Amino acid sequence: MSGLVLKLAPKERLLINGAVIENGDRRGRLSIVTPDANILRLRDAIHPEDATTPVRRVCYAAQLVLSGDSDPAEARMPLLRRIEELSQVFTDPDSRASLAEATDALVRDHHYRCLKALRSLLPREERLLAAHSP
Repeated sequence: MSGLVLKLAPKERLLINGAVIENGDRRGRLSIVTPDANILRLRDAIHPEDATTPVRRVCYAAQLVLSGDSDPAEARMPLLRRIEELSQVFTDPDSRASLAEATDALVRDHHYRCLKALRSLLPREERLLAAHSP
């Protein structure tokens, strides 16, 4: 995660290695230089009861690694399998690129980047589910 730069809105909260950090009243910018820091923007956090779709469930599993609630080594293979399952459904070039980025990030233990790539699939999943609902 070396070189990660986070631009924060006023009062935005982050979870960093288990501690909740809140930005001040102005926009801020943080440079994360510790390579293995676990960082999660709380505005991006998926609550367990909201992990109701395939992409949301994979995002939630990746999020658990970032929050420190899941061991990265133990989570790697299940996450890779879930990403592979998503690749069976999301076959368009943009989705494939996001899934490839998520896989590469996961293999390199860049969990924030993995989650970010997976989250990019959420709008597409919503459209697909909306198109298939009665």
